[in-house]
Amino acid sequence: MPEHIALDKVESTLNELIETLRETHEAYKEMGARLHDARAKRLFLEETRVRAEYAAALENELHRLGVHDVKAGASLRAKAHLRWGKVQASLAASQKALLSTAEKRDDAASEAYANALKHELPLPLRELLERQQEHIQRVHDKVRALHDLG
Repeated sequence: MPEHIALDKVESTLNELIETLRETHEAYKEMGARLHDARAKRLFLEETRVRAEYAAALENELHRLGVHDVKAGASLRAKAHLRWGKVQASLAASQKALLSTAEKRDDAASEAYANALKHELPLPLRELLERQQEHIQRVHDKVRALHDLG
């Protein structure tokens, strides 16, 4: 990694994204179990796998950069956000409400990626984050389409 890029900033940036991915992984798993539409259920359950893989890839990047103690667990903000999502999911019996909640989660994930990409990052890591962000945006668009159909 070039000397002018601060490892501590890269580490904190990746840890925030890992927390976001873990949060959306848990939320999508919860919502996938509650959805009735087979296509929506498949999308959400597949996305739980993808979000876990993305978090693992970012953890691997931290290890590659020499960070051996990757912070496990979600921050208080992420935990509170997850609890609120569970409350919304339990109160919202309709698929439309669940899909709306998922859209908001992906908006927050996209924003976290946009904030991360504002920082100076090594090029391979920047490219990885851009690919992940593009995927999250595509899923957001699929969720919105499902929402609009419902």
